[in-house]
Amino acid sequence: MTARSAVIPLRPLLALIHRWVGLGMAAFLFVSGVTGAVISWDHELDEWLNPHLTEARADGPPLSPLMLARQVEARHPDIQVTFVPLAVEPGHSLAFFVEPRVDPATGRLFEPGFNQVFVDPASGAELGTRHWGAVWPINAENFVSFLYVLHFSLHIPEFGGIDHWGEWLMGAIALIWTIDCFTGFCLTLPARRRSTAPDGDAGRSWWQRWKPSWAVRWRGGSYKVNFDLHRAGSLWTWALLFIVAFTAFSLNLYREVFFPVMSLVSDVTPTPFDLRTPAPDTAPVQARFGYGELLDAAQREAGRRGWEEPAGAVFYARNIGVFCVQFFHPEDEHGAGGVGPRTLYLDALDGRLLGQREPWTGSAADIFVQAQFPLHSGRILGLPGRILISVMGLVVAMLCVTGVVIWARKRSARRRSMNAPQVPASPGTAQPGGAIR
Repeated sequence: MTARSAVIPLRPLLALIHRWVGLGMAAFLFVSGVTGAVISWDHELDEWLNPHLTEARADGPPLSPLMLARQVEARHPDIQVTFVPLAVEPGHSLAFFVEPRVDPATGRLFEPGFNQVFVDPASGAELGTRHWGAVWPINAENFVSFLYVLHFSLHIPEFGGIDHWGEWLMGAIALIWTIDCFTGFCLTLPARRRSTAPDGDAGRSWWQRWKPSWAVRWRGGSYKVNFDLHRAGSLWTWALLFIVAFTAFSLNLYREVFFPVMSLVSDVTPTPFDLRTPAPDTAPVQARFGYGELLDAAQREAGRRGWEEPAGAVFYARNIGVFCVQFFHPEDEHGAGGVGPRTLYLDALDGRLLGQREPWTGSAADIFVQAQFPLHSGRILGLPGRILISVMGLVVAMLCVTGVVIWARKRSARRRSMNAPQVPASPGTAQPGGAIR
């Protein structure tokens, strides 16, 4: 065998890579696509399924959210409120996120069985609790959050003291998918024309030979329809598929890969979450200030900066000892273009200002980093973007199914060909190579 004959042609190599990479990703991307189509409407679905938690019943002016947070902690001494919503929406309850405290007797975290508490803002009555993102049991209260966590981590449990296996796995798959977008695209391009091209290709331009890849032969039989849906469907949505794949990688592997790489190629303004090493769950940073003190300091700083939005939420990242105060109007927590609200970061130990985050400001790299979630969720385009991303989730699921069907049918055809009886050639039959015997 010569060196020339040992080289695998590029197109068959790309087809081989696309086939096996696609098969390896199909199940994961199918789940991610279907769940993504649903969670584009997470807030609306959650409110529809759980009005007993999300709807306020009492009339009257809202009570202080900070006071209500203290009441929640008084009722449940084994938990700490780590997220306080300050923007009260008419007819809606306040949803406080909580985390378990450390049991001094065992050194382990308490197990309250919930991480979210719903309170009527006017009466202060507790409407209920739930565990956002729980694996089991799946019911109306945690259905949407179950799908949300399934979407980006598959609910893969903690192992070896690390609870990010699912995020890393889905991030790696997204990175492979991003690269495979180019492999699949190249396979739709017309092959290089040979000097002995068939008569049907004679005189046809490059575009005329590529044009059929964009069409679906609806009357060509089930195999052709399935094949064309896979090829044409990926071509028409290629740019969106690439955006979804890349942003899925950047969000899941942000701290491990995306941010370090961005820092190498451009100036990125880090947040305290990027600079600080998280403390163990069983040793959270004990804040020396309360919500009220740091909220007042943040509001004074926002006024000095000329920010017009009121404080909409405050949360404590106790694993790094940082308070985050977000500024937004009610029902606008996703901010302009879905990039999130203005935020101030304050140190929990000395109260000093650590930094800020302002939507669509900073270096080109800062804006690119900020745009990852709005692009992935479609919120960068508002309601039309969310509809588009929901449709794209179904497209991803369709491409997974059609890709597996193409492989299965080709595999079945190859097996039938291998098992078919060989008919001996009779005299005068044309043999490979054109010789006549």
